Amino acid sequence: MIAIVKNTATADQLKHFVKWIEDRGFKTNVSRGENETVVGIIGDTTRIDPFLLESMDIIDQVRRVSEPFKKANRKFHPEDTVIDCGYGVLVGGGNFQVIAGPCSVEGENLMEIARAAKKAGATMLRGGAFKPRTSPYSYQGMGEKGLDLLMEAGRELEMPVVTEIMDARDIDAFVDRGVNVMQIGARNSQNFTLLKEVGRANVPVLLKRGISGTIDELLMAAEYVMSEGNEKVMLCERGIRTFETRTRNTFDVNAIPVLHHLSHLPVIGDPSHATGYTRYVRPAAYAATAAGADGLEIEVHDRPAEAWSDGAQALTPDQFADAMRRIALIRDAICADAEEA
Repeated sequence: MIAIVKNTATADQLKHFVKWIEDRGFKTNVSRGENETVVGIIGDTTRIDPFLLESMDIIDQVRRVSEPFKKANRKFHPEDTVIDCGYGVLVGGGNFQVIAGPCSVEGENLMEIARAAKKAGATMLRGGAFKPRTSPYSYQGMGEKGLDLLMEAGRELEMPVVTEIMDARDIDAFVDRGVNVMQIGARNSQNFTLLKEVGRANVPVLLKRGISGTIDELLMAAEYVMSEGNEKVMLCERGIRTFETRTRNTFDVNAIPVLHHLSHLPVIGDPSHATGYTRYVRPAAYAATAAGADGLEIEVHDRPAEAWSDGAQALTPDQFADAMRRIALIRDAICADAEEA
């Protein structure tokens, strides 16, 4: 249930109303937008008479919310969420960012890749220190040494670092090193214990859609994180498993506008994992940009043929620079149309 507060309400009146609701055993989520203030009421709201609330002086109207996700719901939070990922890099609310770097951290070549990505226009650095692999015999990542290399590169280039966390026991290692964004991979999108533990850390989260996850399941995964107090969540469409075998996954571009309709959280597109092949990454990135994504996550490697993981879907620095040029043109066209509208 949401209660829309009148513009004439004072801060004291709003505080009194929130206390009145919480004294009755409910949780609240107050969202102050440019045009209206919304109080989300979370709990068994069948026990609340909406007509009683609407009779109060400060309440304009009351609406019931049927979706199980509340904190991630745009009805509770009409304004787009903007997330500060560090170094002044903002995501959401018209702020578009590109996360780039190798699939996995391999060593000293990370700095070379990071410099090339930043020169081309990337604003955030990605790289896997801990790698979830289908086979236990595949490369599993450099671990904490990889984290140290990532953070060194991020500090030198002043780029926020995005890297995947697989185990709640590693959260302290991530936090102590100052990792800017914890990524939850597709395989862990319903690891509810990990989601809740990450929700207790005050670090932005990039949450990927599950391998066969629905949009609602992605939003409920975000709800797990947010319910523990961490509302700095970015949603990531990275393709889902379907009957199609010509690509690694099927990139659900539909999900980008659908997520924007349902949620206030930023939406990132990952064309690398979605397609699985270098030749398809750039067209999918352009489609995600045109569909309104708040950012992209793209794998870049200086020598893809020698990459320790997922080289088949990595762009070379030159290919990435070309992609960034075209992405900028698409963004210019979208922004111009939005201003005219």
